[in-house]
Amino acid sequence: MVADTDLAPRGVIPPLVSPLDEHGDVDRRSLERLVEFQLAAGVDGVFVCGSTGEVALLDTVQRKEIIEVTAGAVAGAVPVLAGAVDTGTRRVAEHVAQASAAGADAVVVTAPFYVRPHPGETVAHFRYVQAASDVPVIAYDIPSAVGTALTPDIVTELAESKTVVALKDSSGDLTSFREILRRTGLPALTGSELLADTAMGLGAAGLVPGLGNVDPHGYVRLYRAALAGDVETARSEQDRLAKLFTIIGVADLGRIGFTAGALGAFKAAMALRGIIDTPLSNRPLGALTAEETLAVGEILESVGLGAVGVPGD
Repeated sequence: MVADTDLAPRGVIPPLVSPLDEHGDVDRRSLERLVEFQLAAGVDGVFVCGSTGEVALLDTVQRKEIIEVTAGAVAGAVPVLAGAVDTGTRRVAEHVAQASAAGADAVVVTAPFYVRPHPGETVAHFRYVQAASDVPVIAYDIPSAVGTALTPDIVTELAESKTVVALKDSSGDLTSFREILRRTGLPALTGSELLADTAMGLGAAGLVPGLGNVDPHGYVRLYRAALAGDVETARSEQDRLAKLFTIIGVADLGRIGFTAGALGAFKAAMALRGIIDTPLSNRPLGALTAEETLAVGEILESVGLGAVGVPGD
């Protein structure tokens, strides 16, 4: 198969959480409500089954349902990106086929992990996946999770061979990000919640912030201001979002892990705002306590966010 490479993602493309009910099944109603909330905020796309979407914890049924529900709710209004992340190339190709059949417009693929691949093997991995895919492939650099960085050399080779149509960068390495922008014409999107304005100043094509689940309106305002050259407004919005981002620090890390605390804070904030019904995550991730959820609510109030539909959205 040969993928259509016309898609060049730009703008604000939040990586959506995966809403679950009390039984651990996909909460279709909450997911539809989340998509509606994002579209109303003016986002330019949505990304499901990413790190914020618990891609490493989803089973096959959950993953398929999440993509199908999202594609149905979006109804062609914006592109739907879906993560295809696994340890080996053949497994990733299976995920790609499932995502495409479920309605994804593009897939987001990391380097293989667990096996510590050579850079040449990483390039070969992407080429195999792209050749097997009938939707565009976006490279996803998140070395903190997969243990392998997509270096400027790797990304340049993938760009020049047109193996990937964009880069989603969650490396936190602005030096590498800048070098990739300098050496390629590849649209590069930052996954940073705190350096979105800085990345835009460097030439980022867009933003993929997990915090965009809670406040997509803020990131849309930041993106549009930065695109218009309004540095002061972009910086002011970034400062407000940085204060909101402190919700990831409310959990007691002596009780649950960092991922559970951060993702749990996102979901707790979304439940408080009425976007999703329950803040539960997939096993083995634990949940926030009532006291920690109260602290999240206080931070929401401090940045002017209440229930969806009230002033401040």
